[in-house]
Amino acid sequence: MGNRNHYIIWLSVLIALFAFGSAGYMLIEHWDFFDSFYMTVITIATLGGETHPLTGNGRIFTIILTLVGVGTVIYILTSIVQATLETEFGSFRRSRMEARIRRLNNHFVLCGYGRVGEAIAGTLKKQKSGFVVIDHSLNSFNRAVQDGCLSIMDDATNHEVLKRAGIEKARGLITAFGDDAYNTYAVLTAREINPVLTIISRANNNDAVRRLKQAGATHIILPEVIGGQQMARLALRPSTVQFIETVLADNEGEYLVEEVYIDENSTLIGKTIKDLEEKFAGVRIMAIREKDGDVLISPTLNTTIEIGGSLTAFGTMQQLQEIEGCCSLTRDSSGRIVPDL
Repeated sequence: MGNRNHYIIWLSVLIALFAFGSAGYMLIEHWDFFDSFYMTVITIATLGGETHPLTGNGRIFTIILTLVGVGTVIYILTSIVQATLETEFGSFRRSRMEARIRRLNNHFVLCGYGRVGEAIAGTLKKQKSGFVVIDHSLNSFNRAVQDGCLSIMDDATNHEVLKRAGIEKARGLITAFGDDAYNTYAVLTAREINPVLTIISRANNNDAVRRLKQAGATHIILPEVIGGQQMARLALRPSTVQFIETVLADNEGEYLVEEVYIDENSTLIGKTIKDLEEKFAGVRIMAIREKDGDVLISPTLNTTIEIGGSLTAFGTMQQLQEIEGCCSLTRDSSGRIVPDL
């Protein structure tokens, strides 16, 4: 319920309270309306005094009106002050959040903050990736804000809302709603605004996969299917799965596989794989994509790094960031690492 509705209710209660008091004095003491209303006001305001001498029944009514009226007025005034402060603070907080959202660049737009969306946000935070959450649910929005996420409470299928989230300069869109239709509309809208955007969408059944592909989703994930497959792998090959999970979530930092592009300013040009792995201890080069597009899997240590190609490297986030620093790289709107020329 909005503050406007609260104000209407509180005003109605006050009017009813003064009407009750005025009617009581008119019936019990047989005073006219003005004297009855005046007596009600000074009684509730605890100003004391009597308009006319009161009968016994009038005094009893005055005691009841004082106990009920004073408590009610104090509660309403306190609520009005609290609601006003919350509105002003909330407006200030939203303004600050929207300003931070406008400054975002090369970030993710996460649509939906349910259980899946919350898990996605946790991973993005761990990777120190900028993102903004869009959800039309008040509960989900409040939970996202409490978790420290930049958030917008609105319709993720609306063009203007996605633009407010910076979809035109975003690295990617992730739709994680439990409703396949809502995910599909969000994908359609985002694809219309940004044709080269990487879009990762959640699907809840195989029928939705086809629709999401037609809508323009780049990658489609079925959480229940993936969960079932993982459980089956653990049942069939527990040691292998546990090893992979240990490697990808090492205590010293999560390991990643990243494609690093080599531009003309890169200090890696002319170096061999051996030179690179010695300079960045712990990094392993899994593949090289040459400038003509050919991919060399498991290159030898003597393979030379050439301009215009790319490296598929395995290492921690910090190690990969150090390699990227040698190439002066940034990411484009599709999420790829590209030269910062």
